[in-house]
Amino acid sequence: MTPLALSLVLAAAVAHAAWNIIAHGVSRAGIPFLWCGAVGSAIIWGLVIPFTGGTGADLPGFLIGIGVSGILHVAYMLVLQRGYREGNLSTVYATARGTGPFLAVIAAVVLLGERPSPLSLVGVLAVIVGVVALGLVDRTASERRRGLDPAVVYGLLTGVMIATYTIWDAHAVRTWSISPVAYMVGTCVAEVVVYTLLLRRRRRETIALARMQWRRILAFAVLSPLSYILVLYAITIAPVALVAPLRELSVVLVSLFGAFVLKEPHPARRIVAATVVVAGIVLLAL
Repeated sequence: MTPLALSLVLAAAVAHAAWNIIAHGVSRAGIPFLWCGAVGSAIIWGLVIPFTGGTGADLPGFLIGIGVSGILHVAYMLVLQRGYREGNLSTVYATARGTGPFLAVIAAVVLLGERPSPLSLVGVLAVIVGVVALGLVDRTASERRRGLDPAVVYGLLTGVMIATYTIWDAHAVRTWSISPVAYMVGTCVAEVVVYTLLLRRRRRETIALARMQWRRILAFAVLSPLSYILVLYAITIAPVALVAPLRELSVVLVSLFGAFVLKEPHPARRIVAATVVVAGIVLLAL
C-alpha cells in the first residue's frame, strides 16, 4: 500500500473513532438521530462539492451509484440498530466489524480481480482477528456458553451489509469516476429520503433531539462523512482488500479510549488485541 493510501485510511479511522466517541449514547436514538445526521451531512458537505471537482461523472452513472449506495447504507444501519436491540452490543459490533472486512476481501478478489500479496493477506487476517478479539473482551462466561445468540446473527448480517456497500461503492467510484465528496453527499440525500419515510410519527421526537443534541449531531455530520470520503479516495489508489480491513483501526482507538479514559474492564486484554491489529497494519504498510 502506498504511503498516501495508508495516510488516508489512518486519518479515516481517527475521524470515525472521533465521531463514535463524541456521539456515544445519542446515536442509539435510532432513526431520529440518523435523519438529523444525514440532513446535516448533506448540507455541510454539499457546500464542499464545488471545491472538489463537482460530481466528476455523467449524471446517469452518478444517480445509479448514489441510489444503490443510499439503500445499502440505510439497510446496514437498520440491521445494526436491530442487532443492538436484540443482543449484546459489543458482540454485535465485533462480529460486524470483523465479518465485514473479511467478506470485502473475498469479494474484492473474486469480483474486482484484486490480488493482494501473501504478506498483505497475513496483515489482513491479523487486523480482523484483533478487531473481533477487542469486541469479545467484555463477553461473560454465560454469554460464551450460550452459543449462537441473536447478537452474532445480526452481527453477521451487518457484516454482509458492510461488505456489500464497500464493494459497490468501490465499483461505482472507480467505474464512473465519481468524486468521493459528491458521492457521499448524494448517498446522504438518498438516506434522507428513506429515513423521512421511516420517521412516521416521530417528527416531534426528532425535532427535540436536534435541539438538545445539536452539537453531537454536528460532530457526526462533519466527521462521519469525512471518514468515509477519505476511504473512498483511498480505494481509488489502493486495493479494497487492503483498505477495508485497515479502516477498522477505528475500533482499536475507541476500545483504547474506553479502557484508559472510561476505565472499562480488562485493559490488558484490550491492549493485547490492539497490538495484534497494529501488527497487521505494519504488515499492510510494508
